[in-house]
Amino acid sequence: MPAVSNVYQRGYQPSCWDRVKYGFMMGACVGLASGGLFGGFRALSMGLRGRELLSSLGKVMIQGGGTFGTFMAIGTAIRC
Repeated sequence: MPAVSNVYQRGYQPSCWDRVKYGFMMGACVGLASGGLFGGFRALSMGLRGRELLSSLGKVMIQGGGTFGTFMAIGTAIRC
């Protein structure tokens, strides 16, 4: 079996700030997706439709993305 090549070619390693940004972006994407699922189910179960549904869903998705992204960024910063 051949040896695994280095992921970072030519000695480039991302800085701690880059890792924190990537952690935030990854957490924000996961938070947006989970906020869309859970917020969508909650809004539909409350009987919201149309503009009310989209408004409520958008708020839940932004809150979930921001919260989870912040926690992922903090966790990544601790690991640096």
